[in-house]
Amino acid sequence: MSSKTRTKPNLRPHSSLVLDGESRAPSRAMLYPVGYKDSDFSKSQIGVASTWSMVTPCNMHIDQLAREAAIGVDGAGGKATIFNTITISDGISMGTEGMKYSLVSREVIADSIETVVGCQGFDGFVAIGGCDKNMPGCCIAIARLDRPAVFVYGGTILPGCLNGKNLDVVSVFEAVGAEAAGKITPKEMHEVESCAIPGPGSCGGMYTANTMASAIEAMGLSLPNSSAQAAVSAHKVKDCREAGAAVLNLLKRGIRPSDIFSKESLENAITVVIALGGSTNAVLHLLAIAHAANVKLTIDDFTRIGKRVPVLADLKPSGRFLMSQLVEIGGIVPMMKDLLHAGLLHGDCLTVTGKTLKQNLAAFKPYPKGQQIIAPLKKPLKPESHLVILRGNLAPDGSVAKISGKEGERFSGKARVFDSEETAMSAILDGKIKKGDVIVIRYEGPRGGPGMREMLSPTSAVMGRGLGKDVALITDGRFSGGTHGFVVGHITPEAFDGGPLAIVKNGDAITIDAVTRTLTLGLSKKEISDRLAKWKRPKPRYRRGVLAKYAASVTTASLGAVTDAGL
Repeated sequence: MSSKTRTKPNLRPHSSLVLDGESRAPSRAMLYPVGYKDSDFSKSQIGVASTWSMVTPCNMHIDQLAREAAIGVDGAGGKATIFNTITISDGISMGTEGMKYSLVSREVIADSIETVVGCQGFDGFVAIGGCDKNMPGCCIAIARLDRPAVFVYGGTILPGCLNGKNLDVVSVFEAVGAEAAGKITPKEMHEVESCAIPGPGSCGGMYTANTMASAIEAMGLSLPNSSAQAAVSAHKVKDCREAGAAVLNLLKRGIRPSDIFSKESLENAITVVIALGGSTNAVLHLLAIAHAANVKLTIDDFTRIGKRVPVLADLKPSGRFLMSQLVEIGGIVPMMKDLLHAGLLHGDCLTVTGKTLKQNLAAFKPYPKGQQIIAPLKKPLKPESHLVILRGNLAPDGSVAKISGKEGERFSGKARVFDSEETAMSAILDGKIKKGDVIVIRYEGPRGGPGMREMLSPTSAVMGRGLGKDVALITDGRFSGGTHGFVVGHITPEAFDGGPLAIVKNGDAITIDAVTRTLTLGLSKKEISDRLAKWKRPKPRYRRGVLAKYAASVTTASLGAVTDAGL
C-alpha cells in the first residue's frame, strides 16, 4: 500500500473515548482544574510516567525531567499529563528485611503505570526511570499497553571523590568489609560513606541501572544515547524533550511497541549487556520484559548469544572505569556500531525514532583514539560472555553466574550453609568464613524470601575482607549489579520449592565450573533423593500483604520471576 492510499492514523484512539461528546462532559470538567483548556481536549493525550521520589538519589531529579518531557509533548502538538508511580531504594534497603520489597516493586510499578494509562485513556506515554526496578517495570508496562511510548533513563550519577580516588556506592559496601577486617578505621569508613554519592543519578558503574538503560536503548525503546548521559546535564534535558515529541511521531506513524519488540530486538539487548559486562539482573528483567511482550525468550538464549559475544567494557564493578567516564567518550553508541559491523546486532530492528537501529547508528563517530574503556573486538577483555548459565544436580532448572575471568573459571570448596542473608553476613563480618568456603544462602528466592533479595552486602563484605578470589557464594536469591567475585545466583528450583539447595549441609562439596557450565553438589543421586524425601517446606514468612500476594503468584527466576504467567 502506498503512502498516498494509507489510512490516516487515529491520533486519539483512546482519549476520544474518554473525552469526546456531550456524555463525556463530566470527564472534561474534572480536567479543567488541573490546567486543561478547551483546545487541549482535541489533542493527543500523552501521559508522562514519573518515578520521582526523595527516597533515593537515583530518582530525586526525575520530577524535573518529567516536566521537560511534558514540554516536549506539548511543543509537538500533544497534551501532556504527568503522573507518578513508586520507587524504592535497593542501596538503602540492602541487607535488611526491607530489601524483600525490591523485586516486588517492579511488578507494582508496571501495574500502576498500566492502571493509570489504561484508566485515563492516554494515547501514548513517556516513562522515565532512574533505578533498578522502575526501569524494567516501565518496559513491562510499555509492552502490556502496546501504545506508542518512549522510555527515558534518568541518567548516571557523577563519581564521589576522596583523596583523588573516584568512589561510588559499592565503595561504601566494600568499606564495611574492610573496616571489619581492620584494614581501615571507622573514621576512614565514615569519610568514604560521606563522599561516595555526591548528587542525583543512578549508581555509577555498570551496575543494574546502567545495564538496563543500555539494554533498553539496544532494544529500541529509548532514543540514541539516552543510556549514556549524566543525570544533571543539558543532554538529559534535550533527551527528555525529544522523547516527548517522539511519542507524537510514533502516533502519527502508527508505530506501537509490538512493532519494536521482537526476538531480534531482545537479542540486541542481550548482546549489549554482555559486551558491557552488565548485571546478572539483566537476565531476570529481560525474561520478564519478553514475557510481557509475548516474545519467547529463555535463559538458554543467553548461553547461545554468549558463546559469540565478547566482553569489551572495562567498567566497574569488575573493571576500572565508571559510567560517567564512558559518557565522556561517546557512550555505548560507538560500541554498538562496532558490534553491528561485526554482524553481532540486528540492524533492521525498528526503534522509537521510527528508524531502524542501523539508521540510528549511522551518524555517530567512533571512540577517540587511545581510550581504554571499551576494548576492540579483536582484543576483548573476555572472548565469551561473563553471564554464564549453569545447570547440574544443584540447579536442575538453571542458575546465573557472573564470571569476569579475573576470579578464574572453576571453584571447588566446602559448603557453609545459611538460611538467610543476615546469618551469612554476620559470619562473614565475624571472620568465620575461610579460604575454600562456598557460602550457601538459601530461602531467599522469589517465593521463599519472598522477593529474591540482592546479596550485595555479603559479596561486598567478602571483597572487603580480601577473600574475593578465595571464597564463592551461591544463592537462590540474586545479586546487585555492583557484585563481583565468584558468585552464582537465581538457583532454580529455589530451596522453598524443594530444590536441591534445600538439602545442602555444612561440609558438602560444591563445584562451580564455568567451562562445563555446571553447578554440582558432590553427592550421589540416592543421597540427594533421600535427603529430599526427609525435607519439609518451612512455613511462609508472610501470610498477608503485598509480600504474601507476590509469593503466591510469582514464577521461578528462570522464567523471569513474573507474576502473571498463570493467567
